[in-house]
Amino acid sequence: PDPVPLPRLGCGSMGGMQSLALPLGKGPHHVGCADVMVGHTRQGLFLRLFYPCLPRAGAERPLWIPRYEYCGGLADFAHCSRRWCAPLLSVAIGSCRVPVSWNGPFKPCSSGYPLIIFSHGLGAFRTLYSSVCSELASWGFAVAALEHRDHSASMTYFCTVGAGREEWIPYRRVPQGQKEFYFRNKQVHQRAEECVRALRLFEDISSGKSVPNVLHQDFDLSMLKDSIDVTKVAVMGHSFGGVTAVLALVKEPGFRCAVALDAWMFPLENTLYPEVPKPVLFINTEKFQTPESVAKMKRLSSRNRQTKIITVLGSVHQSQTDFTFLTGKLISRIFGARGTLDPYKGLDITSRATLAFLQRHLNLEEEFDQWDKLLEGIGDSVVPEAPFCRSNL
Repeated sequence: PDPVPLPRLGCGSMGGMQSLALPLGKGPHHVGCADVMVGHTRQGLFLRLFYPCLPRAGAERPLWIPRYEYCGGLADFAHCSRRWCAPLLSVAIGSCRVPVSWNGPFKPCSSGYPLIIFSHGLGAFRTLYSSVCSELASWGFAVAALEHRDHSASMTYFCTVGAGREEWIPYRRVPQGQKEFYFRNKQVHQRAEECVRALRLFEDISSGKSVPNVLHQDFDLSMLKDSIDVTKVAVMGHSFGGVTAVLALVKEPGFRCAVALDAWMFPLENTLYPEVPKPVLFINTEKFQTPESVAKMKRLSSRNRQTKIITVLGSVHQSQTDFTFLTGKLISRIFGARGTLDPYKGLDITSRATLAFLQRHLNLEEEFDQWDKLLEGIGDSVVPEAPFCRSNL
């Protein structure tokens, strides 16, 4: 599966600049974001935190592709030559920015914001789901978008102690001669453990432990101390991240529910299905799932009445990433980044169904239950369960 599409570029002109038309969150809060790196080894954590913030005039907006190295990683992931594809991507999308306030002043909350740990898809990284993460943050959630270090991100890094050297961790393909299941199964366990460590990080901060942010930014983690409710935590992800979220429920009782966007169920071993104790919301796109994958989801919904499966019509696998919001001539060359459904409408459906589900299972006192019908697959462009179609898996 290719959760992150890339330009299949011909030799012709690039035809106009790309721009990223990410929407502002529709909720009542302004949204800030900051990068957080903890620890000086691979066993640490790297995440981008989206959170409700105080409005600030002239706030800087963060880059969508955080650094040039990520363009090289995307090129490698897409089997393109790094030598020409990375500079091309950098020119095309390197200046796109996310409409949130970079290191914006955190908005304190005495009751504590509920927390969502978000896991990216294969070949992605922490910033490529900024649209859904910032939308959820605008409704009063802290959203921690991880950058996994299991070689499934197209690129990531950590900073060594002392010299502060950056050590980069590139994307790794399934080694020749190795069965894909064993390779991916090992990765999904590492990813789920990173989700658990992320929860531990926020528990430490809430208990008043001093946790230094290796990136030395203007964002001091102690600000979060009394403003995050670590008893109300969900885990969420897309594709490889969707199945990561399901596995995280097995590993960590602190996660009360999971939201799986177009989950790639393949890497999970069968013995784990009976052990998934909590409800999962599966939000599938129309063109990705296989009968085998859907059968696995149905095994979970048959065991737990609160587990829901819905499908968004007119959507493709990349509709749940930010790539669907890229505009410009290049988009026609990005393979399958957009279905027939308007991307803004797709984001609305995904985030509203998620909010209704989180209200139910995190016991929130909001009005997100106004979107409860979506959880039954009732509404425009939504159907219950999952249509079987030819998949590109």
